[in-house]
Amino acid sequence: MARQSSKDHDQLKADAGLKRKNRWTLIILALGGLITLGLGLLIAGYSYINYSYETPPDPSATQTAVFDVPRGSGLSVIAERLEAEGFINNADLFKLVTKLRGNEANFKAGEFALVPGSSMATIYDNLANGRAILYPITAPEGITSAQIVRALDGVATLVDDDPAIPAEGTLLPETYLTPRGMKQSDLLKKMAAAQTALLDEIWDARAPGLPITSREEAIILASVVEKETGVGMERDKVAGVFTNRLRRGMPLQSDPTIIYGITGGDPIGRRIRQSEIDAVTDWNTYQIPGLPKTPICNPGEAAIRAVLNPAETDALFFVADGTGGHAFAATLADHERNVARWRQIQRDRGLR
Repeated sequence: MARQSSKDHDQLKADAGLKRKNRWTLIILALGGLITLGLGLLIAGYSYINYSYETPPDPSATQTAVFDVPRGSGLSVIAERLEAEGFINNADLFKLVTKLRGNEANFKAGEFALVPGSSMATIYDNLANGRAILYPITAPEGITSAQIVRALDGVATLVDDDPAIPAEGTLLPETYLTPRGMKQSDLLKKMAAAQTALLDEIWDARAPGLPITSREEAIILASVVEKETGVGMERDKVAGVFTNRLRRGMPLQSDPTIIYGITGGDPIGRRIRQSEIDAVTDWNTYQIPGLPKTPICNPGEAAIRAVLNPAETDALFFVADGTGGHAFAATLADHERNVARWRQIQRDRGLR
């Protein structure tokens, strides 16, 4: 009987071990099932989120609207404004996916043309990778740095950060494309960099033997050429006349240099007086040899190119011809005849 009881005891132990093993197996299977279910739900949730993020609510929408992203705007502010203005329908979802994809820091400042009804993915891509709406701002050739700064005050898309007036002649007048919210000072830096880049490009290709020896002198002479003619095709010939005069040691005798010494480049509004022609200033090229002390305006690309490669001409003089251009002469006698014709044109027009 004792032997039989021992067998029964061993059997009971074996049965208990099997039950424990089966219980752990069931627990493991149950955990595996829960994990699988959880992963399935996670995948399903992620798929739903991606579907909602990638699918446009209105695929037929094409009408654009402007959305402004001010400098320093964070993801939460951008997302909430997108929803409030009808570009997206779920700011929280937009924020969640943007963060999950590590794109939170990729937004750019500026104005963007967005299509309400696009997918959130498209909206994000346009804000982060698209081109902001750019506004053209034109600085005309031949105006001073002070005039350019004053003109920028009237541009509504720029931020007035009270920039200092750049040195005369350091800006390149042309049309610049700028985003809304650009600082005036940043645009002025862009204009200065554009002039530097232009000189870097064309300086080494200048004509040999020029009487100007530095980039600074080139800009000074180009500013005088710019103020002397508004006719594009004349710039290289006017540059040729001034080049000839510099080579011979003749004064440039440019009226705009007198005006700059009087007004700093603003229009004088009348004819120049003899006393002003006779007055010695750092810019009056009737009274000083060579170039003025500084540029008298910001010359454009055509004028800069003209002084670096002036026309080959024997002309030493020019005067207005009444058509907007000039009559050129190689001798003083011919020049005086051209001047007499111009004076007669002025009298005929009632000008004194």
